Amino acid sequence: MDTKITLSFNEAIIKKAKKYADANNISLSRLIEFLLTKITTAQYHSLEDFPIADWVSEVAEGKAVYQTKKRTRKASRSEYFNSKK
Repeated sequence: MDTKITLSFNEAIIKKAKKYADANNISLSRLIEFLLTKITTAQYHSLEDFPIADWVSEVAEGKAVYQTKKRTRKASRSEYFNSKK
């Protein structure tokens, strides 16, 4: 059974991801589901352990930067909205 969630991404990333998904005849939802399945079924202890495939570079805007420091939800929300100003 599918469950809906709401996610926020950089608009440029979404545009590139949609183009990629369309070119590969898959929905953006299924593409994200595929990636999450890959991450959660392997034995990765952190994002740094996860191998970034070449195609991720095609839909990303620059080198991936992982922020793994612990933040509160309120701090994360504040950081996100401040970055949009």
